[in-house]
Amino acid sequence: MAARENILARIRARQGKPALPAAGEREAVRSYVNSRPRHARPRTDWELLARFRERALGLSSTVDEVESLAAAPAAVAHYLRSNSLPPTAACWTEFAALDWRSVGVEVAARVARDSDLVGITGAFCAIAETGTLMTVTGPHTPATTSLLPETHIAIVSAARIVRGMEEAWQLMRDELKQPPRAASFISGPSRTADIEQTVTLGAHGPYRVHIVITR
Repeated sequence: MAARENILARIRARQGKPALPAAGEREAVRSYVNSRPRHARPRTDWELLARFRERALGLSSTVDEVESLAAAPAAVAHYLRSNSLPPTAACWTEFAALDWRSVGVEVAARVARDSDLVGITGAFCAIAETGTLMTVTGPHTPATTSLLPETHIAIVSAARIVRGMEEAWQLMRDELKQPPRAASFISGPSRTADIEQTVTLGAHGPYRVHIVITR
């Protein structure tokens, strides 16, 4: 039993409950969450992809669109050449089988190291309202790939763009059996203005965030 499950099991034991919740208990919690009233929200009658692109660009991300996942390696290679970046990257497992070799890019499906300058990831979803990427950790989706390299490239399906933060959390509840160890929200390159109120990119993470949207 993992540490988190062990801690939760001990809490449930003190409550007089079994270590794991039964299906009925899970459904009761899900029904309670879904029954809560929605708070007021701004108008969201914009088109999802166009809004996401607009907001992401406003956050200093760069955005490219391709017709299919198979076309993503060529788009990534073009971006790397255009920015004089090395054609090597740490990569999430789900993209390792793409045809990187024909476009001159070498990827390694592993956790990012401090020597990696480029990290290629996917995203659990993308949030149109803010231009934000949502990632969740797992055995094949390590957070280091988006946090450690100076350049983060995210490959995102247009079908995974949701309207707002509320829809992102709902999607996570619907699709994942249990919450991930961590969920990250990436809104452009890392930045800080701690020193003399001057915005500096790359202070605590990537200098660059490039998003390749597949249709």
